[in-house]
Amino acid sequence: MNQLNFKGNWREVAGKLKQRYANLTDDDLSFVEGKEEQLLGRLLKKIGTTKEKIRDLISKW
Repeated sequence: MNQLNFKGNWREVAGKLKQRYANLTDDDLSFVEGKEEQLLGRLLKKIGTTKEKIRDLISKW
């Protein structure tokens, strides 16, 4: 899976991630279409989990 799939608006998803992981910044959560791997890399460093778990988490919302 190369693309992130999320329901609704990215701002809502980003807000939920910030609530769950207080160490995430707006820069960490900046999303540019076509740059999903960069976003996943930033989240991977901050959250400390696997890319698949991050994708699963994002796809729930």
